[in-house]
Amino acid sequence: MTTLSIARRLGGENFLAQALGRDYRHLPGALPDAAALLTFADLNDLLAVHRLEPPRLRLSTNGEPLPQHRYATTEITRRRTIWHRLQPAELHARLADGASLVLDAVDELHPPVRDLAEELERWLRTHVQVNAYASWTPVEGFGTHWDDHDVIVVQLHGAKRWRLFGPTRCAPLAVDTETPQPPPEEPVADLVLRPGDLLYLPRGWWHAVTADQHTNSLHLTCGMRTHTGADLLTWLCETLRSRDVIRADLPVHGPADQHRAHLDLLRKEVTAALDDPNLVARYLDARDAADPGRLRPSLPYLTGRPPANPDLAVRLTTARSVLHTVEDGVVFSAAGCEWEFTAPVGPLLTVLRRGGEHTLATLAAASGLILDQVAAVVGELVGGQVATAIGPR
Repeated sequence: MTTLSIARRLGGENFLAQALGRDYRHLPGALPDAAALLTFADLNDLLAVHRLEPPRLRLSTNGEPLPQHRYATTEITRRRTIWHRLQPAELHARLADGASLVLDAVDELHPPVRDLAEELERWLRTHVQVNAYASWTPVEGFGTHWDDHDVIVVQLHGAKRWRLFGPTRCAPLAVDTETPQPPPEEPVADLVLRPGDLLYLPRGWWHAVTADQHTNSLHLTCGMRTHTGADLLTWLCETLRSRDVIRADLPVHGPADQHRAHLDLLRKEVTAALDDPNLVARYLDARDAADPGRLRPSLPYLTGRPPANPDLAVRLTTARSVLHTVEDGVVFSAAGCEWEFTAPVGPLLTVLRRGGEHTLATLAAASGLILDQVAAVVGELVGGQVATAIGPR
């Protein structure tokens, strides 16, 4: 699966121009290999080997969370720390009674889902969190509700019914000035998602979901962080702090004409900034460059450059970064850090930014650098927490 294949399956440029942020899209069978992303065996392993506390792992029925003691027991370790041990028999009973299981941020736990999230991030230029949902009965786990972020749903196993009611408020936010009106009684769409189906929902769309197709269901929901005008203005205020007028005290105790004069100065600064035709592009670059990604250690390589082993594999730990060409080379920005490299490093970084693992030999061939030089660059990126050395391949 590649970024381009996912973009193509969602509709590519047509999706961005016609659907994103505007209307739902149901794409039956668009991802036929979806089942490989997360199986029930994978889910069993995740639940067994990780200590997952609510709200990371939770059960919900009829829109209400189930108390943890209904499916887990409290354990106290010899170091006097407390955790909750999942009880499979109790978990099975709650799920059979109608509860839905939710595992948040499964992209941080399972590499195939991480790769899916990172592909979407590179394409859509926003953070993506993937949650897993499993249901066995027609009982609605969450009732009719809306989300404050866009979602892409990937049906993995079984089938699930989605009733879509549309939005009742334009672009609602989690922290908003008012709440959306209730949804209409009749849905605008009544869909059944089956393995390999994709569904896109803009934020604010009311929906109700139930496993009423006489089969269990496992699906992923890829939640996409929005970029709003409020976000841009907040970022702009931070960037304008470099201006004396913006940092200056308000004339709180001055007369009205002094207030007006100060507002005129502020208006000129803000208006000049908003007149920049590249402002949105600058904002997106800033957000890409600041995204921390999914951090991963590089053991056993603790300090300095990793060994110049041609088979040593490396990958970026963030799907979002910025690479600019400058007069003397390239500038690479990622995870809040910035490096300036000589021009031959540019092709090396271009390969890494495509995602996936790459050996030092591959990076050397792409850049024309020798292995020692490639290892030095990788060491810089690992030290900046934007890359990980995975080991020989």
